[in-house]
Amino acid sequence: SLNGECTQAELTQMQRGFDESETNRNEVVHLLGAATFYGVVALGPFLVDSEKALAISGEFGLLEGRSASLIHPIAMGSLFVYTLWAGYLGWQWRRVRTIQDEINDLKKQVKPRPKEEGDTPPPPSPIETKIQQLTEERKLLLKGSFRDRHYNAGSILLGFGVLEAVGGCINTWMRTGKLFPGPHLFAGAGITVLWALAAALVPAMQKGNDIARNLHIALNAVNVILFIWQIPTGIEIVLKVFEFTIWP
Repeated sequence: SLNGECTQAELTQMQRGFDESETNRNEVVHLLGAATFYGVVALGPFLVDSEKALAISGEFGLLEGRSASLIHPIAMGSLFVYTLWAGYLGWQWRRVRTIQDEINDLKKQVKPRPKEEGDTPPPPSPIETKIQQLTEERKLLLKGSFRDRHYNAGSILLGFGVLEAVGGCINTWMRTGKLFPGPHLFAGAGITVLWALAAALVPAMQKGNDIARNLHIALNAVNVILFIWQIPTGIEIVLKVFEFTIWP
């Protein structure tokens, strides 16, 4: 302001900017932490004797060993949990949008009541009470910055998910000299495609396209189902890794 003092609106805007910056910093730290973790897991085996890790011919050294082979299941297990978290964030952001529609619909149902001068204001009607409750709920949801957090979580899933989907196939080929067409391989390919399709809908979603939003939700729901369905086959593969490889 001109007199050098901040108005309440300016203070609120500044605080909102600080909160958003803090949220973005936390997401970046989380991403760097995840990258560091997977990097340590990937590079750790190279710090020990490589000759004991040769599973087939030894052509690829430690990349044929048990440590390298366990990177994929550990990473995908983590990404499965992170998928559920990203879904929660997305649902909360959807709630922020839909709750405003509920408020608008309820406001249309409120009938103006005549009030004479000096009359005591009547108590709020059930509809007005509901509007107030939904308004407070929306304010709390807005403080969660769910839109940005969901966007960042989706970016992490897309990046690390595609990396690990391809990396798992490469590791299998290095250990065995071939791939094994079957439920696990095809489900993993399907999950990767669904990640890409869901991400491709984001521009249309940002323009308010409800069809794209609903399709985004449907694709990710199928993604989660495929993820759950392939867990048993993934466990079988991990057991075979322990059977046919040795540390490191």
